[in-house]
Amino acid sequence: MKERIPLEEGDYYLSEQGYKVFTEKYLLKRGYCCESGCRHCPYGYNAKTNTQN
Repeated sequence: MKERIPLEEGDYYLSEQGYKVFTEKYLLKRGYCCESGCRHCPYGYNAKTNTQN
């Protein structure tokens, strides 16, 4: 099981639909790419092509 990282201010915002959207800041703090196609992925993962840049 991966280490659970506590959420802090600036780690996410709520979308218009009410979903949590993680920021680049949080994703970098987490330290790895989950390959889910996150909107602000700092690791360059593209869910459409299943590749990282």
